[in-house]
Amino acid sequence: MKIDWDRRTCARKGHVTYEPSEAELRERLRAHTGLGEAWRCLRCGDFALGIPHGSGPAEDAPLVPRGKVLRDLFILRFLAVERLVRGVFIVLVAAAVWKFSNSQDSVRRLFDENLDVFRPVFQHFHYDLDHSPVVDTIQKSFGYKHSTLVAVAAALLVYALIEIVEAVGLWRAERWAEYLTVVATAMFLPLEIYELTEKISYLKIVTLGLNILAVLYILLSKRLFGLRGGRAAFEAERHSASLMEVEATAGLAVGTT
Repeated sequence: MKIDWDRRTCARKGHVTYEPSEAELRERLRAHTGLGEAWRCLRCGDFALGIPHGSGPAEDAPLVPRGKVLRDLFILRFLAVERLVRGVFIVLVAAAVWKFSNSQDSVRRLFDENLDVFRPVFQHFHYDLDHSPVVDTIQKSFGYKHSTLVAVAAALLVYALIEIVEAVGLWRAERWAEYLTVVATAMFLPLEIYELTEKISYLKIVTLGLNILAVLYILLSKRLFGLRGGRAAFEAERHSASLMEVEATAGLAVGTT
């Protein structure tokens, strides 16, 4: 089933109409009905009753995303939400690491006391806590210096900030955010591949696949780094999808025949 992104968005946000000052173009976008004037929506192309939301020269009409451009915007906002959730989670992890760095000894004592309590329980199920990889990793963390843990917390905060900045920029479809997302995501791909060589898990495979797809999608669809004609081709594609541009071009074509 093909999704009609234009009508779907208009149903949620309402129509966007505009009255151009050019007489011939104005008549192409206006219709007279028994209920009054109707103007063609710049997004979905349907006629909507009521006065237009704006007026003026056609070149000043709002560039309303529609068709493929609107679909791309939906995908960018999906990526923005994913980045925001990830950024908030990393902030919480950084806060936990920082708090742990300030109370390392007390946390170690609490952990050892609980380990002694749960050791007989796990032994009943034939699980040796003293040789558990998880327990071993936690115990090793108690040996880290306070300065090391603070540096880790600071690095996590920087990473989280990058994710949140990406999220805000992608939601607003800012071109700088698309570059930032591609560069930042691509930088961590070698690390994700290395982690897979150490230990394979479905979560790591899915995460790596999604990040590779996100980089390729943004690179190609947004024509970054000069790909597929670069920014000029991207802007031309956006304007060619504009209903105002389509109608103006159609009017010129009719006038010359």
